[in-house]
Amino acid sequence: MKRFTHILLSVILLFSSFAFVLQASTVQAKDESIILHFNTMIGVPKAYTGSTNPIRGIPGGGLPWVVGVAEGKLSASGKLDVKVHGLVFNPNDPDVIARGLANMNTIPAFRAIVSCLSIDAGGNATTVNVTTDPFPATTGLGAGDAHIMAKLNLPQPCIAPIVLITSPTSAWFASTGN
Repeated sequence: MKRFTHILLSVILLFSSFAFVLQASTVQAKDESIILHFNTMIGVPKAYTGSTNPIRGIPGGGLPWVVGVAEGKLSASGKLDVKVHGLVFNPNDPDVIARGLANMNTIPAFRAIVSCLSIDAGGNATTVNVTTDPFPATTGLGAGDAHIMAKLNLPQPCIAPIVLITSPTSAWFASTGN
């Protein structure tokens, strides 16, 4: 009888441990759920340069930009991972050409801003922009490569997130979209 009790307690302990691990992995999976996954971005078009047509309060860079390749993901827990390649001044824009900046990146560091629509403490709709620290970017002709990895404190809820790649002063060069 004593042996049966030991076996029964071992089985109960085993199932309890399994249930705890399952519950913990479910919580972890929820925190790591991807709320935005993208494999394209658009460089700032001429109509969005400067402060004339900001996106969620963020002005565009002073000249048009293009991006070669971009991909990234944002998790519900605020983990952001973005890779951009070839984020440079637009080689087809007359103002860029006149300044000798075609296909160049002159900015040694990029930041990312995650822009969320949210709800403030009073229950009102609001826009919340969360910014990363600067990350190094390659400069020169055909450059504009960067890998941004950060953990952000996103608002809850974070509705319709947009990721923008910006200058250190927060003028955007590329945005999720196509």
